[in-house]
Amino acid sequence: MRSFTVGRAFGIPIKLDLTFLLVLPVFAWLIGSQVGTLVGSLNLLWRTNLDAAALTTGNLEWILGAVAAVGLFVGVVLHELGHSLVAMRFGFPIDSITLWIFGGIARLTETPEEWKQELLIAVAGPAVSVALGVLSYGALLVTGGLPAVQFLFGYLALINITLAIFNLLPGFPMDGGRVLRALLARNRSFADATQTAAEVGKIFAIVLGLFGLFSGNILLIGIAFFIYIGATSEAQQTVMNAAFRDVRVRDVMTPVEKLNTVEADISVADLMETMFRERHTGYPVMDRGELVGMVTLDDARQVSDVEREAYTVRDVMSGDLKTIPASDDAMSAFEQLQQHGIGRLLVIDADGELAGLVSRTDLMTAFDIIQKSGRADRITPTEQPVRETEQPSR
Repeated sequence: MRSFTVGRAFGIPIKLDLTFLLVLPVFAWLIGSQVGTLVGSLNLLWRTNLDAAALTTGNLEWILGAVAAVGLFVGVVLHELGHSLVAMRFGFPIDSITLWIFGGIARLTETPEEWKQELLIAVAGPAVSVALGVLSYGALLVTGGLPAVQFLFGYLALINITLAIFNLLPGFPMDGGRVLRALLARNRSFADATQTAAEVGKIFAIVLGLFGLFSGNILLIGIAFFIYIGATSEAQQTVMNAAFRDVRVRDVMTPVEKLNTVEADISVADLMETMFRERHTGYPVMDRGELVGMVTLDDARQVSDVEREAYTVRDVMSGDLKTIPASDDAMSAFEQLQQHGIGRLLVIDADGELAGLVSRTDLMTAFDIIQKSGRADRITPTEQPVRETEQPSR
C-alpha cells in the first residue's frame, strides 16, 4: 500500500493509504444518501424524535454524510490507538497506524506470543469503540433541540458499537480471531494456536464472502478476501518463526569459501556464459579482492546480445549491497528479502567482512528440512541448501 503520514499520536505515525482517499467520499455519499432511512433506525433504536424531512432539505444530508464519514474514521483511528497503547505498554513498538479502504491497521514491529498480552492488546480496540459509542450516546442525550447534531452522535454511537461487535467476530486476523488465538495459546503452542485460529478465520471469511455475494455487498466481499489472505499469511509467518527460532543465518548460508564470485571487469557475455555453466543467477562482484557489488541475471539481460562483449559486469551490477550479519536469526533474513523484494542477501561477519550469501531458496530448503525432521539442528554444513537456479526477484 502506498501511504503518506498526516500526523502523529503518542509518537505513532498516522498514515493515509491512497485507497482511503477513494473510499472516504464514497462513505460520505452512502451515509448522505441514506440519512432518511438512518433517521428511522436511530429513532427506533435510541428513542429519539428526529425529523427525516428536516435533515434532508437542501445540502444538509450531504454535509451530515461528510461529517459522519470523517467521524467514523476518527473512531477507527482511536480503535487502533487502543491496540497500540496497550501494545506499547507491554514493550512492543508500533511502526504506524494506517487508514485504508477496509478501515485501519496498527502495525506492531513484533507479534506478542504471551497469551495474556495478546488478549489484552486484542480487546483494547473494541473496548475503545464501545467507550466511543457510550460517549456518543451520552452526547446524543444532552443535545436535544439540535437535530443535526443528534443525528451525528446517534449515528456514531451506533457505528462504534457495531464496529466493536464486528471486530470481535472470530475472523483471524481480526480482533476476535486474535482473542481466539490468545485463549487457545493458554494450553498449546503459539504456532498451533495460530494454525487453528487461522482455519477458523478462513471459514469465517468464506461465510462472510458468500453473504456479501448473495446480498450484493461488495465491501463485505473485499473484507472477506482480506481476512482469508491475512489468515493464510500470518499462519505461514508464525510457522516459519517457530521453525527458525534457533536457526542463525550462518546455519543456512553458503559460506564464503564455497561461494562463487565474478570479477567486476569481465564482460557481460562472459558473465552469461558463467551463469549457464554454473547454473547460478546471482553473484557477488569482486574487484582485486574487495566486494564491490552484486550482479544478477536480470542485470545482464538489460544489455542486448550484440553489446554484451562491450559491457562489463561493473557497468550493470548493483552497488547497493543488502547485507545481514551471520549472527542474525534466519527469519530476519527472510523478512529482509521480502521487504527489499530481492532474491539473496550478502552475509557479513563480526568484522564486517564477507562471510557468505543467503538466498530465498536457501531459507525455504532449510525450512523444509526442519519441517520434515522436526529439529533445527539438522541444518548442518553437510546439508547446505543447493544454490538457486530460478530467476530471482529484484
